[in-house]
Amino acid sequence: MIEDIKFLNRDSGCVESEKVYGENWLSLIYGTPFGKIPLWVAIKRAWFSKWYGHRMDNPTSKNKITPFIKKFGLNEDEFLKKPSEYKTFNEFFSRQLTNNARPIDPNEGSVIFPADGRHSGIQNLSKIESIFVKGQQFDLPALFESDELARPYREGSMVISRLCPVDYHRFHFPVAGISSIPQLINGSLYSVNPIALRKNIGIFWQNKRYLSFIESSNGGKVASFLVGATCVGSVKITSTLPANITKGEEYGYFLFGGSSVLTLFEKDAVSLADDLIESTTSGIELYAKMGQSLGIIN
Repeated sequence: MIEDIKFLNRDSGCVESEKVYGENWLSLIYGTPFGKIPLWVAIKRAWFSKWYGHRMDNPTSKNKITPFIKKFGLNEDEFLKKPSEYKTFNEFFSRQLTNNARPIDPNEGSVIFPADGRHSGIQNLSKIESIFVKGQQFDLPALFESDELARPYREGSMVISRLCPVDYHRFHFPVAGISSIPQLINGSLYSVNPIALRKNIGIFWQNKRYLSFIESSNGGKVASFLVGATCVGSVKITSTLPANITKGEEYGYFLFGGSSVLTLFEKDAVSLADDLIESTTSGIELYAKMGQSLGIIN
């Protein structure tokens, strides 16, 4: 069995245990020496995720929808369509929600979480000695694939938003401003489950990812990474870019699998929320929904 993954639920104020999709598979891959073989041969490869994605696009995959909803206790009242209306599991997985399901924080000076998920926040990247486990350093130049692009964020702030398969998988813009066209940085497709990340934080700059920038009016230049993961063969951008975008506007969605959004701010641009900092310092993630405040623009 894999270790119990704890997180602080912002809405309930309680520490809860994550319900892990594919728990037995993850235990094999990351908990046994044998697991290194399929990880290297297939699982981190793009073809594996494309193959699995095709399975989730097959009409027979819709049979997985109702058991999935029941097992993980999803709120059907939030869905824009009834479960029976989705033709495939992937269509259900990338589902839209009703207009009032994810209200956007109305504070003009707030920055919002770009996605539902379990979040970690670092106020000053230059002062963090390690992340997730002792001794693991975050390599910004490797993440950006550029020393020049990474430089403005060396003393800046970062929020890691980790999406699980049970989450709403559309991502949105955290601030208003002018967004650039996302640029692909190719790579592997390792899992972004905490078990994998604790073994190798470098997954974030080894995995396939898309980088874009938002020139905000009062929050500086915000960098956004859409990080693919195992079984996430596709990232779909639904916004026409470059463009003037509003806070909370839909940016796109991930197809089946776990994935992450990394949001980076320049030095002293934002003050991250207290509960986000406190939970990260305590070694657990904060569960919060898209539209809720992750911090305030300074």
